[in-house]
Amino acid sequence: MKSCQKNGNKPSCEQIKNLKRILSEIPDDDEIYKSSEAIKALADPTRLKIVYLLNYGELCVCEIMEALEKPQATISHHLNILKNAGFLKWHKEGVWVHYRLSNEMIPSNIDELIKNR
Repeated sequence: MKSCQKNGNKPSCEQIKNLKRILSEIPDDDEIYKSSEAIKALADPTRLKIVYLLNYGELCVCEIMEALEKPQATISHHLNILKNAGFLKWHKEGVWVHYRLSNEMIPSNIDELIKNR
């Protein structure tokens, strides 16, 4: 029998105390929101492919366009989302922008997360 069933569908005082302790140890709502936004930025096949491409080094937007066979506007949109989420660093050379991962561990961290689900 579940403990809530024993107490009339309510957690006991001890359970509530334990839940409050757990809540104090997990990230706060702002941090959870930021984390969810970062995860959403990766939750797109094109963006994931860009991350994996950049695992091999810095690329110009034109190279990413060629590799993914997508127009500049589409690639720029996805790059902007990844950049705003903090996954990319960039610099401009002439009219083209070059991108690289902000942390080289990002692809292996993604792989580890997926492998251990």
